[in-house]
Amino acid sequence: MIKHIVMWKLKEFADGKKKQENAKIIKTDLENLQDKINEIKFIEVGINVNSSPQAYDIVLYSQFENMEDLNIYQNHSEHIRVGEFIKKVVNERVAVDYEV
Repeated sequence: MIKHIVMWKLKEFADGKKKQENAKIIKTDLENLQDKINEIKFIEVGINVNSSPQAYDIVLYSQFENMEDLNIYQNHSEHIRVGEFIKKVVNERVAVDYEV
């Protein structure tokens, strides 16, 4: 099992919307990938409620059977489409993939 975790810090205002609006769009778009990409075993997206400056604004937690399935997900046209929006509204990104 591969766990894939990504966190983003969002721009205060981007693509004509405030940070919280863009966070909700990202959450919805990423969670909707579950119905479009069979390789996703589990996906959860959380919007931060912590006001600490060290905190990231949004986190993706997902699971895949193996690295091949993660690669299929990452190269899927729907994931790429969502990623294009995310790139427009993000300041920082960190990610980790690990096997359990």
